[in-house]
Amino acid sequence: MAFTRRAKETIALMSMMGILITYVETMVTPALPVLVKFFDTNYDQLSWIITAYILMGTVSAAIFGRLADIYGKKRIFVLLAGIYTLAISFGGFATTLPQFIAIRAVQGLGMGMFPVAYALLNDQVPRENLALAQGIVSSTFTGGAAVGLVLGAYITQYFGWQWSYHSAIPVAFGLFIASAYIIKDYAPRHRETVDFGGVAALGGSVILLILGLSEGQYWGWDSASTIGVFAISILAFVAFIYVERKVSMPFVSLKLLRIRNVFLANMAGMFAMAGMFFLFYTVPTMLQDPEPAGFGVSIITSGLTLLPAALASMIFAPLSARITTNRGPKVAILIGSVILFLSYLALLFNRQTTLSILEDATVLGISLSFIFVGVINILLVSTPPGEAGVSTGMNTVFRNIGTSIAPAIGGVLETTYTLPVLVGVLNVKIAGLPFMPVYENFPYSLSFEYIYLVGMVFLVLTVIFALYMKNVTFGKNGEINE
Repeated sequence: MAFTRRAKETIALMSMMGILITYVETMVTPALPVLVKFFDTNYDQLSWIITAYILMGTVSAAIFGRLADIYGKKRIFVLLAGIYTLAISFGGFATTLPQFIAIRAVQGLGMGMFPVAYALLNDQVPRENLALAQGIVSSTFTGGAAVGLVLGAYITQYFGWQWSYHSAIPVAFGLFIASAYIIKDYAPRHRETVDFGGVAALGGSVILLILGLSEGQYWGWDSASTIGVFAISILAFVAFIYVERKVSMPFVSLKLLRIRNVFLANMAGMFAMAGMFFLFYTVPTMLQDPEPAGFGVSIITSGLTLLPAALASMIFAPLSARITTNRGPKVAILIGSVILFLSYLALLFNRQTTLSILEDATVLGISLSFIFVGVINILLVSTPPGEAGVSTGMNTVFRNIGTSIAPAIGGVLETTYTLPVLVGVLNVKIAGLPFMPVYENFPYSLSFEYIYLVGMVFLVLTVIFALYMKNVTFGKNGEINE
């Protein structure tokens, strides 16, 4: 069955959203070493530009996924597109790290478009073509990443990182205007409420957990401050569970989590996303930092090294959709998880040259389309009718928790295991010397080895969760077979 005109328009618009958001996020990746110098900070503190975005996105995805079911998917999508456009417009004007973190937090609200987008696809695309539609949209995420890695690196090197943000403004306004005119939403709405108490409890728990991970090395891992932050984080999580059991419309539906595939898919998504972001947060640093800590390559070379990963994900998206349709999403998730694990194994032992890192990253790119398409499909077919927005929003919550933990852990390890590197000299006479050498500390191989080992542990857990999923397949007429 061919796509209807409405389905084609919806797919095109959601693809535009995917390209824009992933472009904006990946254009920052090659600029991480530049941002460390621009804001005069370290990688541990810098990790908050990713963490703030992800945490706010987590809250946004859950809240607005719910609000989309209540007030209409089009209305919520247009609202979030407008907020995202405003945040993009201010992004390039930040002059301090706190300002940039605040802008990134507002920008994170736009992540709420993802669950709404998948819910719109679920409403307007025939079941037998749903996997293909999701594969198309998922491939544009990596397409945007490809553009962001190359174009963002080029703009950052020759015009400054600020212009990477400025270049996205026209596209953001185009998305906002197009969504207002193109989206049609005839799905029934539901009388529900938003669980703000659950949002606050879970958000507080995750923020405190990441704060403890980030600051523990400065406060002391056995200090009262660190232990206290972790203790309060645990208490907040306990409060979150208590609240979710009591409210009628919970932030994270424990009822949905009792469904075997929903729980396992969310856990697999969380650990897989953490594993993926370990790579994104470390490779630009490893490539751009000066020798002997890094390879000392240019920003553009750094972006080009990661480009094949994005292209590989696009190329393999149709295959992942076909496997999901014919063999079931569980098989796709398992394939992607095993490939992602192998890429980390390669990074652990095979990263002596930029070419070897390119090869390892390409293997990682192949895995992404399998995992993304598989997780979304197994969620949508396992979720009761009328709760697609809630289910995909909840999945975004779990994946974003994994995404926010990865930079925090990576930042700690990159700041803990450093190597002093000569970066210049001062023409002053000290102790009889005609000049004074200037050293800076940079992450070196041991920090990356620990990061990749942690990532491998996360991916082993992903495989275990996937193995316990109950597989589903699609019949010729779109029916679901278990």
